[in-house]
Amino acid sequence: MRIPQPRTPALGMLPLDTTTDDVRDGPARVAVLPIGSFEQHGPFLPLMTDTVVACAIAREVAASYPVHLLPPVTISCSQEHADWPGTVSVSATTLCAIVRDIAGSLRRSGLESLVLINGHGGNYVLRNVVQESQENGMRMALFPGSSDWDLAREKAGISTSSSSDMHAGEVETSILLHDHPELVRPGYETSDWVADERKHLLTLGMRAYTESGVIGRPSRATADKGRALLSSLAGSFAEYLDLVAPATRGGAR
Repeated sequence: MRIPQPRTPALGMLPLDTTTDDVRDGPARVAVLPIGSFEQHGPFLPLMTDTVVACAIAREVAASYPVHLLPPVTISCSQEHADWPGTVSVSATTLCAIVRDIAGSLRRSGLESLVLINGHGGNYVLRNVVQESQENGMRMALFPGSSDWDLAREKAGISTSSSSDMHAGEVETSILLHDHPELVRPGYETSDWVADERKHLLTLGMRAYTESGVIGRPSRATADKGRALLSSLAGSFAEYLDLVAPATRGGAR
């Protein structure tokens, strides 16, 4: 099976020539960690979709604020997609440990603030990681929140409701059409599938509600909507930066 390989920028990595001195002497006092997944997104979006989305948001943030952009966590909690080939998951316990280890390492190197940029809705446990961070002296936040997405959807003119636009729908397809159109295969125009009643999703998995793996209306996606979504989310990040490290705004050290 051929898996499209995104360009390095799609993975949200630092420039390849960045050195420890660059980080030490730079203005950033807040680290940003994109967290995606490696799971099915129907026949037209890649397994890396959530990671590409998280990294696109992180790059927009890094272009606007003095943050230390980390490479992404690319495998997370995707058990509900296990019925489709290619999906790979780790346990919630493992994801917690990964994020906590990264936070601890950052703290030892002098960064005591971390924002998790989550691209996968199934990573519920990240809320607990942030909640518990108050006990270990690491300032953490989880971004984007539901209100940030609501504002972005409104500004971008997303017509599918957030409930209906669950997976490989209008939002995700729009972001990829803008950020990496070469990763979007033909077929999204005719792959709409609405399944608003998903009461037992956690028990039964996605297969109980969709054969294709899509729940949403990707046919309504456009690159312009993707651009507007990312722009709005970048604006919303200012509030989070103030919360975790008020002194960093405007490059202040």
